[in-house]
Order: sequence, then C-alpha cells, then structure tokens
Amino acid sequence: MRILISNDDGVFAPGLAALHAALADYAECTVIAPDQDKSGASSSLTLDRPLHPHSLPNGFISLNGTPTDCVHLGLNALLEHPQDMVVSGINLGANLGDDVLYSGTVAAALEGRFLGRTSFAFSLASRQVDNLATAAHFARLLVQAHEGLALPARTVLNVNIPNLPLERIRGIQLTRLGHRARAAAPTRVVDPRGKAGYWIAAAGDAEDGGPGTDFHAVMQGFVSVTPLQLDRTFNDAFQSLGGWLEGLA
Repeated sequence: MRILISNDDGVFAPGLAALHAALADYAECTVIAPDQDKSGASSSLTLDRPLHPHSLPNGFISLNGTPTDCVHLGLNALLEHPQDMVVSGINLGANLGDDVLYSGTVAAALEGRFLGRTSFAFSLASRQVDNLATAAHFARLLVQAHEGLALPARTVLNVNIPNLPLERIRGIQLTRLGHRARAAAPTRVVDPRGKAGYWIAAAGDAEDGGPGTDFHAVMQGFVSVTPLQLDRTFNDAFQSLGGWLEGLA
C-alpha cells in the first residue's frame, strides 16, 4: 500500500506532520507539499514557471507550487512506483459547504481521482492544534477501512472533524454539502505610501446548515464524511435548457 500525502497549509504545517505520523506504520507514505501556505489555491496549476522539488531532512518533499501541482507532479513524474491513494490534510480550519470550491486541501485529493481509487481530504474545524490528535485518529481509522468502500471511481471523501477531544466525539455521519451565505465585502487597507489594497474577508456563515449537512454534523460533535465528485453537470436543467436553445442556431 502506497499513499501520497499532501496539503495546502504548507510542508511545515503541524497537520501534515500529524497525518504522516498517523499513516506511516500503515502504508508506505510519501509527502509532497507546497513550500508555503497555499490555502485557497483550489485546483490551480502553476504554468508560468518551472517547479523545483526539494527533499527536506525529514524525508518530506517541498515544492514551489500549489497542492494540485504537488499531487500532479508526484503521480506523473517524481515517484518511481504507482500510488494507491492520495490523502490530503490535516487542514487547520474546516472545509465545509462551499469551501470545497476554493480549498487546496480538497483540490489535492481531487487530483488523486485519476488513480481510480478513493482519495481523502481531512480538515480539523479549528485553526488551533489542541485537538489535532483527534483528527489524526479519524484519518487513520477511515483510511485503514478504505478496502470496505464500494464507491464509484474518481470519488473523494471530504472529512471534517470537530474541534473536540476524542472522548467527546459523538460518532461519524454521512453528510451532504451545506451552503454558506455570501461573504462580507473585502476590507480596504492603505499602506504607509498611500497605496490601496484589499484583504479578502472571511467566509460567510452557514445559510443551509440544517440536519444532514456537513455544517450540522460538525456543530453537533460528529465527524462529517461527504462524498465528492468533479462532475458538476446539472442534469436536471437539461429539459428547460433544451427548450430554450431550440431555434437559436
């Protein structure tokens, strides 16, 4: 069993070290991660410059690119042996609902979909590391149980762990993505030389966060597991769109 591990918090992030430690005695693990924080990078690829991997003393590989770059390069160029799975995380901060559109953590797992095996993205619902051991516990538990899965190919499991000690976790729930309200407006700042800039504001609060959603599960103390696929085709719209397009060309 060979696992490629990546993240978007960067190669020196505590969540990455915790994930590697949780899986290292279960599988042959290779870590390829960005050389700096790439949160919010989504599935972007670096196309305007070459990528340079660097091996660190702990055996991890640092790359001057995005999470998707790390997995893409790992699977297609750097690694001698085929990998069986891609596992991403452990992200410090939840990836719930619409977050998955922007998340580099989820994007790294999505890039692993070409393996034809389930890939995992793990996130702890906190910026603090106090309960990182809880997230590592469930990462090991779920990855180790992957052989019992019967999911379609190219499916990613997005896993969010509440910021709680292990003994206070109430269980695991299968969930759908919730939805966030619109984020606040960007914050305008002016530097000492009078040049204006903008900080992107924090994500909006849960707007669709009722029972059955990932938001609700995590708020209630459950680990949330949401299956994701890349195909975003809205099949239910075909009938109305077909009528609209008739006669236009």
